[in-house]
Amino acid sequence: MTTKLNLDAAQIQRLKEDIMDSLDEELENEFEDVGLGDPESSSAKALEFRKFYFRELIKLQGELVKLQDWVVANKHRMVIVFEGRDAAGKGGVIKRITQRLNPRICRVAALPAPNDREKTQWYFQRYVSHLPAAGEIVLFDRSWYNRAGVEKVMGFCSDEDYEEFFKSAPEFEKMLTRSGIQIIKYWFSITDDEQYSRFLGRIHDPLKQWKLSPMDLESRRRWEDYTRAKETMIERTHIPEAPWWVVQAVDKKKARLNCISHLLSQVQYSEVNPPEIVMPDRVRNPDYIRHAIPQGMIVPEKY
Repeated sequence: MTTKLNLDAAQIQRLKEDIMDSLDEELENEFEDVGLGDPESSSAKALEFRKFYFRELIKLQGELVKLQDWVVANKHRMVIVFEGRDAAGKGGVIKRITQRLNPRICRVAALPAPNDREKTQWYFQRYVSHLPAAGEIVLFDRSWYNRAGVEKVMGFCSDEDYEEFFKSAPEFEKMLTRSGIQIIKYWFSITDDEQYSRFLGRIHDPLKQWKLSPMDLESRRRWEDYTRAKETMIERTHIPEAPWWVVQAVDKKKARLNCISHLLSQVQYSEVNPPEIVMPDRVRNPDYIRHAIPQGMIVPEKY
């Protein structure tokens, strides 16, 4: 995007501060992941990788912006499905994908458990309303594959419903691709020990306890049941129109970079050159009077 701006030194400094503030936002996300530890305790190798991680992430996010512009310009429609065990890192990569994008173009669908009415509908019905229109990207933080995972393991669906899902899901996805919707499906894979460590982190971190539910804790006990369900799901729904891609997610940072890089490789996008943007002059009227804001309405400046 090109702009015509004549900037003075103060304005240039302001733009630099805005960029640093954007980077600080990413640092806040990292602190949320690892806790506020002592940076001096990190090894030199870890600190070097962290620098590399941030450099690569910013570059990849720049490419995501180009992808977004291409999707809009070409009226493309994308569905990206994120599945995996609890605490596998799906939310983290979704956060990094959407961080710099327009939420009106790239949005997240994270549906709660179906209500009584939805339980009586065609199984895929409540997901259909979240599918993208032209020029949109939808990221499903869990999806219709709930039936092949948690519903199967926890006994929330009958054997007949489970089998019907495997007949319907490939046909459903083929129908979507025939209509022009691109589907990309990711499974985030972590080890038993890694999930155990992440659950412990959530239990002992007050800022993360909300992420744990009784269902998450029960999933620990049923680890092997989830493994069998996952293997069956991938075997029976891995189709050419919408194949599964497995992200090795024990290392969160590497998983994010690998997933975003792979996602970008799945679309033959190109940079879109928008019209030049010219900042209009601010209109000043001599009779304009700005009224003072009552002091009682102002938020106290505690910081």
